[in-house]
Amino acid sequence: MKIQDVVALVTGGASGLGGATVMELAARGAKVVIVDLDVEKGEKLAGEAGENVIFVRCDVTGEDSVRQAIQQSLDRFGSITAAVNCAGVPDAAKVMGKKGPLPLSLFNRVISINLVGTLNVIRLAVEQMVNNVPNEEGERGVIVNTASIAAFDGQIGQAAYAASKGGIVGMTLPIARECADYGIRVVTIAPGLFETPLMAGLPASVKEDMARGVPFPRRLGRPVEFARMALHVIENPMLNGCCIRLDGALRMPPR
Repeated sequence: MKIQDVVALVTGGASGLGGATVMELAARGAKVVIVDLDVEKGEKLAGEAGENVIFVRCDVTGEDSVRQAIQQSLDRFGSITAAVNCAGVPDAAKVMGKKGPLPLSLFNRVISINLVGTLNVIRLAVEQMVNNVPNEEGERGVIVNTASIAAFDGQIGQAAYAASKGGIVGMTLPIARECADYGIRVVTIAPGLFETPLMAGLPASVKEDMARGVPFPRRLGRPVEFARMALHVIENPMLNGCCIRLDGALRMPPR
C-alpha cells in the first residue's frame, strides 16, 4: 500500500504517538482524519498538517461517535484504507492500595478506552474497508494497533493497563486471520518508554533514570520513531497478525 494513496483514521491523533503519526502520514502525502477528544489540540494539529488533514472530535468507546468520524472520512476523502489506533489512558493503581482494593470503575475505564475502544474502531473500520477496491496484492486496508511492552512486562500498579494492552496483543492474530479473507491486515506495535505528553510532566532526573534502563539506544523513544514504524507496517504487505516490540531491548522490572 503506497502512503500517498492512503486515507487514514488516527485515533488519539491530536498529540503524542498519534500526533507524530498524523504528521508523518501527511508529510508523505496521505489523507488523514485526526480522531481525538481534545478539540483545541486536534484542530491546531490539523491546521499545521495541511489541507488533506481534518479533525473530528470522537469518543472511541462510542459506536455512534466512531461511525460519525468514519462517515466524515468518507464524505471528505471517499474512503478509509488505514486505521491507526493510538487512543488510550495509562491510569495506574495497585490491586491493594493504601486506600483499599483497586476500584472496579478505574479498571473498567482503562479496559473500555484502551481495549474496547480499539476493537470498536477496528470493527467499524473493517466494515468500510471491505468495500474498497483491492490493489494489485488484493489488499483493501490495514489496521495498526498500539499495545505496550506492559502487555508482557507489566509492572506493579499496571494491572488494568497491562490487561488492556495484553488484550490488544491477544486479539491481533484472530482478527488478522478473519480479515485475511477481505484483504485487510492487522498488526500491533508495542512501544516501550517514549517521550509523550505523559512523560513531559516528569522531572528530568526521573526520565534519565528510566532512559538508563533501556539497553540501546539508551534513551526514551521518539514519537516519530513510532510513526515511522506505523508507516512501514502500512507499506509492508507481509506484516500481518503480529506484534512488534519497539523498545530498544527494554524489559521492565517489577517496579
